[in-house]
Amino acid sequence: MKHLLDFIIKSKSTAGGSAILTLAPANGAALPEILPGQFVEIKVEDSPATMLRRPISVCDVTPDGRLVLLIKPVGDGTRRLCALPEGARINILLPLGRGFSPAAAGERVLLVGGGVGAAPLVYLSSKLAEAGAKVTVAIGGRSAADLAGVLELYPEGVETVCSTDDGSRGTPGLITANEAFTRAWDRICVCGPTPMMRAVARIARQRNITCEVSLENEMACGLGACLCCVEKTVEGNLCVCKDGPVFNINQLLWE
Repeated sequence: MKHLLDFIIKSKSTAGGSAILTLAPANGAALPEILPGQFVEIKVEDSPATMLRRPISVCDVTPDGRLVLLIKPVGDGTRRLCALPEGARINILLPLGRGFSPAAAGERVLLVGGGVGAAPLVYLSSKLAEAGAKVTVAIGGRSAADLAGVLELYPEGVETVCSTDDGSRGTPGLITANEAFTRAWDRICVCGPTPMMRAVARIARQRNITCEVSLENEMACGLGACLCCVEKTVEGNLCVCKDGPVFNINQLLWE
């Protein structure tokens, strides 16, 4: 069930050039159940250039029922959201979309993120670990600045590794060259730039590993009505906002 709720920004920090907003439902409302990989649509107030809500992945849900969002300032709407002060009220439609598959106890899962794609993997890593899965998170960036504060978002006890293009942090080179890819995995979950996700998908196919990707198609309504986020799949054209954003790579027409 979808909910339209007001939230209050309780705290604000930064990570990798993005803003981290920790939000509490206003007026004592309860946070609805949210699954890892789902997203929200945020109304941007007082912005004539931003008529539609902005889709943002759920970064985390805290034990005390607060919503954590990692927002990268890339346009007028997200810049305004990142500039909001603590105490500001924002209106959010949630939860939206289909998330990642639940874990089985003992399942070996590699989570791979790039850029702001690291956000939805935080909540996912926590839920997988709670279910008894063995989780490693591999995050890639151009430089150490892109990863500043990002790896620290993941729960204690979850292994994190990283790679940077310039070698300023972690293993030098692309994330797909990281040592984590040499290990045995039952499943790989990916979110980030499409070229990176396609590269990981190719590796997963070659090694016969189940792989899920969270697509980042442009989404406007979040409800499957506007059709601007359609993805061609083996099942025909599907709306990423409603039928995804998470898909098994076998559903996608990726080589």
